[in-house]
Amino acid sequence: MSDSLLVATQAEVLRVHAEAGIVGPVKGLDGAHPTSLAADPAVAGRAWCATHRQGVFRSEDDGATWVASGLDGEKLMSITASRAEPDVVWAGTEPSTVWVSRDAGETWERTSDLETLPSSPEWAFPPRPDTHHVRWIACHPTDPGRLWVAIEAGALISTSDGGRTWSDRVPDGPYDTHELAVHPGAPDLLRSAAGDGYFESRDGGETWGSPMEGFEVGYLRSVAIDPGDSEVTVVSAAPHPHVAYGAGSAEGSVYRREAAGPWERVLDGWPDPPATIAPLLVPGHASGELWAADERGVHGSRDGGKTWQLVAGFETTPQYLRGLASMAG
Repeated sequence: MSDSLLVATQAEVLRVHAEAGIVGPVKGLDGAHPTSLAADPAVAGRAWCATHRQGVFRSEDDGATWVASGLDGEKLMSITASRAEPDVVWAGTEPSTVWVSRDAGETWERTSDLETLPSSPEWAFPPRPDTHHVRWIACHPTDPGRLWVAIEAGALISTSDGGRTWSDRVPDGPYDTHELAVHPGAPDLLRSAAGDGYFESRDGGETWGSPMEGFEVGYLRSVAIDPGDSEVTVVSAAPHPHVAYGAGSAEGSVYRREAAGPWERVLDGWPDPPATIAPLLVPGHASGELWAADERGVHGSRDGGKTWQLVAGFETTPQYLRGLASMAG
């Protein structure tokens, strides 16, 4: 299994060596409040961290040390790097704006105004309905400039030209996407973990279905696809948002699905009844390898999410988790 992972809490980024079960702090992020993490799929060892008003940070050594990389002062909510274009990184803010850097964070530019889209008057973040933000950005693995952007809450939008123009939400698509997973080997197959349920598209987001058979709850937080099998999906879920995120009062659970079959709740490695946050999930780099993080620590699966083991525990229980990234082993 891949050995190096990064976890963002509400206060810091931690570096996890899964094989040794070691969790340690990183250098260069003192005083920053992380909001999102991303491993760079195009550059080995590089990772990105978005922060609340302190800007973007970049690491070139698997997250051990970090340097400031622009957008200081912006309220950053999401970040991702392109697999198709090295040195291209995308960041999302509140209010909803998408920024792009084409030189590994040296310079940044705004993409075109999202609020010209017809659905934008309906966008609102429920706890603060006077605003909204870019919760998630997912890049097409081979088509430069094509990406999907989740507005919390109100729309999953897309662009095929690097943000010069945007396509609005489609009628049957997710309204409140929290995460969107795209498998590198099946780029038109999209999976959305949303506040309004689970959604998937097999045509790049043109049309959507919402297969929910087997779920006992309907608020989804995170989604990951087995690296070796694009038909195996794992999600985290909770009954409602108030029991999804905060340690000590959460009822998060993990579900797994193969192809068009029903969802099955995963119990091997997870408490029953549910008693953790709805974990963050990411794929690893080998077939069957998946990672999860909750307030207890980082968990790994070698069998496509059927069974899980705690591989590294946190010394201090974090109240919230903001990001999880798996560095290439």
